[in-house]
Formats: sequence, structure tokens, C-alpha cells
Amino acid sequence: MDQTQLYVRQTLLTLVFLTSALFIFAQPVLETGKNMPNEWIDKDTHHKVIKLTRKEGSNYSFYFHNNPFVGNKMVFYNTSPQKPEEQSSKVEISNISSRNKQIYIVDLKTLETEQLTNHPTAMNGEIVSAKTNTIYYQVKDSVFATDIKTKKESLVFVFPADFKGSITCVNSDGTLLAGAKSSDEEKELFKKYPGKSSYFNIIYEAKLPRTLFTIDIKNKQLNKLHTDTAWLNHTQFSSTDPNLLMFCHEGPWHKVDRIWTIDVKTKQITRIHKRIMDMEIAGHEWPSADGKTIWYDLQQPRSTTFFVEGHELATGKKTKYEMQRNEWSIHFNSNRNNTLFCGDGGNPGQVAKAPDGQWIYLFTPTGDKFVSEKLVNMKNHNYSLEPNVHFSPDEKWIIFRANFEGETNVYAVEVKKS
Repeated sequence: MDQTQLYVRQTLLTLVFLTSALFIFAQPVLETGKNMPNEWIDKDTHHKVIKLTRKEGSNYSFYFHNNPFVGNKMVFYNTSPQKPEEQSSKVEISNISSRNKQIYIVDLKTLETEQLTNHPTAMNGEIVSAKTNTIYYQVKDSVFATDIKTKKESLVFVFPADFKGSITCVNSDGTLLAGAKSSDEEKELFKKYPGKSSYFNIIYEAKLPRTLFTIDIKNKQLNKLHTDTAWLNHTQFSSTDPNLLMFCHEGPWHKVDRIWTIDVKTKQITRIHKRIMDMEIAGHEWPSADGKTIWYDLQQPRSTTFFVEGHELATGKKTKYEMQRNEWSIHFNSNRNNTLFCGDGGNPGQVAKAPDGQWIYLFTPTGDKFVSEKLVNMKNHNYSLEPNVHFSPDEKWIIFRANFEGETNVYAVEVKKS
């Protein structure tokens, strides 16, 4: 190599180094908390964090088992600025009053946002059909759909006066909506006892009837599937089987066999997990991306030994991963091939009573255990708002919501360290 070539090579290497250095220094290393920039490196984990939602007000991502993605775009809610008293108890988007609550979509590469709805009255529903590029939501007794590409809104269904149900999910081919209908007596109990610490046992003990149902989107037909005095809740369709609906028997987890499925055609009901010891709990269930497994939080017994367990639908085979107390999370989630899991941690007031559990976690199954990596320090987050983790469509990021800056926003943390 002659002197000219050597000089050119050294110059190029210097430029590469300087460019890399500028990129690194462009990402400030900070404690995750108040007044964050749009991008930073968490000083405790050295993982990059990006604020995905940059609209004024509060921005809410979906509950952990509700799919918010269409291609590389994510659906979310935006509301007017949040009142301080609304952080005093568990916060869910269904409990947030109207305050111009609308549905938006954000491009995860460009971070450009588009507004999808414009309703003056309160709406509910975290329902996205990636198959048909449609979002569904409910305003009082009416179910609406908006085409994500054209923004065209249509009326899907109006509940009859004698059956005021609530939709919660759409099936894998975008043909059916599903949900549960509660009694007027139950609705009155919720009004009388609005706090979960009050109503959770009261509703369970009341043994009031609930009915699972589907709505045929094309034919606008209501089909009543199953009625029980168990507190039927958390309906979720299979990721791949359009006829398989998962639901739970809600209530104190140590008193119920929580996780069930029903075939919407045959109406055959199957219990997924049966408790085998006193104070055992299993819940916060979700279907795997391939539709073959139902995963759930398992404690045997409660607050003592912690697992994520999977139930293979075809065989009933169980796969069980143990974790440490501090690694337990309110919600877990899994990637497409079940090789990685994530969790949103929990504060000392949660069921695990973890002294150091306020982290966003990445879990790698190794043998019969989880090996964890901390991604974001959540010590400045108020866990009355549950973070509800999701893998991004490209699986390079864990998406979660948080209030450590005051208002709620949606963030993404990079799986690989910067």
C-alpha cells in the first residue's frame, strides 16, 4: 500500500470514528424520569429508549394482550392532559373519561402520526384487525369501524335494548367480533364500588350472569355463545384460529380456575389450567403468535414461587420457566417464535412484593428458567398505570407506556444495547 492509499484509508477510518462518536454523544446517558429528551440511553441499563408518542396530552398504548400493530404502524389513544387525581388508582384507557379521547396511528420508523377517529363522546375498544386494516371501537351501544388506509368510518352494529354488550376483540381473519354482556345489577355494583380493591371480591361473590357473544361483521348478526354465573371476562381470540375464543373466570385468582377456551362454532368449552395446590394462582394469559400455545403467569403458591407457563393446545403439554421474585412482572409477552419474552416489572405493592422489581425486562428461556436482562429502570414510574409490554413487529424493541415524565406516553426500548 503506497502513502496515498494509506492516507486515504486513515482519513476514512477517522471519519467513521468521528461519525460514530457523534452518534453516541447524540444519545445522552440519563436516569429515566422527569423531562426526558425524545431519545436517551438509560444510565442503569445502557439500553436506548425512544419516546414514540409526542402529542400533547396523555398517550396510551394497548393492553398487553391486545395487538396494536398493522405492518410497521402502531395504534394508540390520545387524550387531553391528565388530571392528577386520575393517577391515584389503577389507570386503564377504558376508565378515562372522554376529554377528546381519540385513536391515532404512529409509523414506528418515521414517528409520523395520523388521527383515525373524531368522536365527541367517549369511546372504548383496543381492537385492531391487521388482516383487514381496520380498527373497531364502541360508542355507547354502537360499534364502529374505521379503515386505517382510507379513514372511512362505518357503523357495524347496534346492540338491542335487551342486550347491552361490550366488544373486546376481533378474530384472526377479521370476520367476528366478540365480548361479554353483564347484568344491570353488576353495572350498579361497579358504580357503587369503583375501586378494584372494593369491587373485585364483591362482583365475584355476587355470582351474577354474564354472557359471551360474537358479532358477525359482514352479516351484522349477534350470536350468544355461553352464559354463566362465573365472572366471564378478558375475551381474546386465537392468533391464528378464527373459531377459538379464550376467556377467563374473573375473581380472586386463588379461588378460580381462570383460563378457558370456547369453540365459537361447536360451543365446546375447555379448561386450560387447573390449580393443584392451595393458594395457587394463574392468569394474565395471552396466546402465542403461532396460535399453538397459551401462556400465563403462574405462582405455586401465590407470592412464593414464580413461573411463566405455556399450555400447548393440541397436546396439553406444559412448558414452564421459573424466575426470581424481582423478575416477576404484572404482564408478560412473547416474540413470534417464543424464544424471547418480556415483562413490565412491578412495585413492592404488587403480588410478588418485590423489593427491586421496577424494571422493563427481557427474558431468555434457558432450560427451565428465565435469564433476565434489565432494559429500563422504572423507579420513577407510578405503577397505578401498568406498563403493558409488547414486542415491536421487527422484535428489535420492547414497547411500553409510562408516566415517569408526568403525562403518560408510549416508549420503546432497544433490545440490544447501544
